Amino acid sequence: MEQAAQSYTIGAMIRASAQRFATREAILFPDRRLTYRDLDEAARRWARALIALGVQPGEHVGLLMPTCPEFIEAFCGIAMAGAVAVPINARYQVHELAYVVRDADLVVLLTAGRMTDSLDYGERVAAALPTLSGSAPGGRLVLAEAPMLRSIVSLDPACPSAMLQHEAVLAAGAAVPEATLDARIAAVDPQDTAMILYTSGTTSNPKGALISHRGQVGNSRNLGIRYACTSADKVWSPLPIFHIAGILPMIMILDLGGCYMTVPHFDPGVALEMLGREGATVAYPSFVTIMQDLINHPSFRQTDLSKLRVMNSNFAVQPEWIKHAVAEAMPHTIQVGTYGMTEAAGTVSTSRLTDSYAVRTERCGFPLDEWEVRIVDPETGRDLSTGERGEILLRGPNMLKGYHNAPEKTAEALRDGWFHTGDIGSIDEGGNIMFHGRTKDMLKVGGENVAAAEIEAMLQSHPAVKLAQVVGLPDPRYAEVPAAFVELAEGAVVSEAELIAHCKGKLASFKVPRHVRMVTEWPMSTSKIQKFRLRDSLIAELQGV
Repeated sequence: MEQAAQSYTIGAMIRASAQRFATREAILFPDRRLTYRDLDEAARRWARALIALGVQPGEHVGLLMPTCPEFIEAFCGIAMAGAVAVPINARYQVHELAYVVRDADLVVLLTAGRMTDSLDYGERVAAALPTLSGSAPGGRLVLAEAPMLRSIVSLDPACPSAMLQHEAVLAAGAAVPEATLDARIAAVDPQDTAMILYTSGTTSNPKGALISHRGQVGNSRNLGIRYACTSADKVWSPLPIFHIAGILPMIMILDLGGCYMTVPHFDPGVALEMLGREGATVAYPSFVTIMQDLINHPSFRQTDLSKLRVMNSNFAVQPEWIKHAVAEAMPHTIQVGTYGMTEAAGTVSTSRLTDSYAVRTERCGFPLDEWEVRIVDPETGRDLSTGERGEILLRGPNMLKGYHNAPEKTAEALRDGWFHTGDIGSIDEGGNIMFHGRTKDMLKVGGENVAAAEIEAMLQSHPAVKLAQVVGLPDPRYAEVPAAFVELAEGAVVSEAELIAHCKGKLASFKVPRHVRMVTEWPMSTSKIQKFRLRDSLIAELQGV
């Protein structure tokens, strides 16, 4: 495996890659291409601009924009300046944005402008920061709702007067000597925080996971080793780069001198055209919905995917029909399973390329280098044997440093050097991880522990079911009973009673759903279905609210 840099800091890594692979393509969008020299020069401009704005090492800089070249350039520039990047979910609504801007202690916010008729980032920022409208043009901000925030920089030439236009900010950065920036890059320690990533909030406000340079670069590097990636690889990812699942493959391939291919917004037709035209060698779709959209698109079977050698399809959590469709259409591509999370800088385990098809499609892979994994009884902490289900605990140098502004949550999650994931899993005889759901996704039905994932898998084995989600519904006799929400496959017709009958005789009686509801859209956080909203809606329905 070729490796562009031994440094474990993002800024130094980008610099080293640019020196080795200057004219090679680093970043590829459908309408724009950046070489490593282009990326390095743009990142340095952003870094010098931030220094000119007074950003000090360790201060926090927010990124609120869709996946675009400017996002990647600024992200790398923040790292070079020794500051901490805070990628913000571009789909956050006003109250969510207001919370993160304040909680993250941002000193600068970089944002975009109007993207569509219904999406204007400038308007959203103004709504989240109501006293912004009274601020003097071009001056230092003093906002009661965000006391640390000094400046907002916009990509929009017509941005509100209280914001700074990015071209002017970049121009001001030219006064910062190159040597000053080089000293900043060299001063960054691998253990310094590189970014704060806010995890999906399912029942409360999101938590800001502190990820070090060492954690992100180290874990990305180990993933590249597992996939046998080199500078010849072209990695395609449709995942947003405000999400760890988008950042991980990007850092992985930029470290190696290969090409990172992405899109501002996922469109299956555009994606397939790009995959075929550019000859992608590694694909990172990961999520069920993306896989389904690709497979169901009319051009899927006509697209030349012959160069695609590895795809992170996460088959262990995919419905059976997707596995069969992909295996039939892409017999030459090695499908791999994965287990990971924001707090672990992305991937914890993924399939080995030499694993059998059964292992790669039924397991979440073998732990990457540097990860230690334990399975323990969630109530007693006792280590469990091979095949036994319990909570997954993790330890390693790439783990989060803690949660920002949340010492109690940090202490709860990090105990005796081990991170308590809240996930239920097991380890098979080959050392592979199997994911069985969340500890909070366990139902207690009449004293019996029931994994929602087990019922979901049974429902998804029905040919009419595209996706199923199971929640616990309060019950006066059993404390909880299972209730299911189901999205049907296109054109499929099935009744609630038929789906319940499908489970009877195959699941223990107490695991059979008492209620089934059909849905066409799911309530989502960043990347997860919000089960609490499904549960609340059914409770309200049954209570006649």
